[in-house]
Amino acid sequence: LDSDSSQIEARTLAWLAEQDDLVAAFANGEDVYCIMGGEIYGRNITKADEEERFVGKTTILGSGYGMGALKFQAALKNSTPSISLPLEECQRIIDTYRQTYDRIPALWRQAQEAIIAMVNDETAPLGRDGVLQVMGRDGILLPNGLSLKYPNLRRWTNEETGKVEYVYDVRRGKVTLPNRIYGGKLVENICQALARIVIGEQMLFAAKKYRVVMTVHDAIGMVVPEHEAERAKEFIETCMKMRPKWGMDLPLSCEAGFGPS
Repeated sequence: LDSDSSQIEARTLAWLAEQDDLVAAFANGEDVYCIMGGEIYGRNITKADEEERFVGKTTILGSGYGMGALKFQAALKNSTPSISLPLEECQRIIDTYRQTYDRIPALWRQAQEAIIAMVNDETAPLGRDGVLQVMGRDGILLPNGLSLKYPNLRRWTNEETGKVEYVYDVRRGKVTLPNRIYGGKLVENICQALARIVIGEQMLFAAKKYRVVMTVHDAIGMVVPEHEAERAKEFIETCMKMRPKWGMDLPLSCEAGFGPS
């Protein structure tokens, strides 16, 4: 039996940014890809409008961490189905996303200020109240007590552009290298960390009844008795809609299925 959390990063991002209209759409089971497609094309988009809905889907799932028009163009081109759009049109779509869900770009900007605060060993607000704590050079405290840490976080001048950026140390084998961090990337790290906490708690609960054998990002795989498959499917769907104590209004959903392998 395999159960996949539906759009958990996009849902977590909207919730953390307090983008309440998008959170409500997720919570009400609305087709957010069609909604985004409607904003992009200025008309009602349904599942029958396959290409327009797919553009909306790519926008929702790809633009939440600050992706620019060039990368968005490449993402559409390399997707299935492959969609070729002029760069100007891709920029318009990115702008439409940021204007429609303006709390999300505001979260990127707040995250950029949090990076500066960490460099200065200061605290700063970040996202929905009571979820995260920016702890200066100790990183960002997550709601389960673990932390996101950025070793030797510092200002750095890019020699090619002359711009001041922020980097931290990462290990590549035995070599330590600088890795760039910015507001959108920090938000991505945080949303993935929060999603991991949610999935982890759900998996522990599910394991009390059935044997969990694997997890891949936002999916849980279990081995269940064949005669209990339907009941187990209902059980894991219940588990994966369970909201954490720190996010009782976080809209969660999932899709599950089972088979012999």
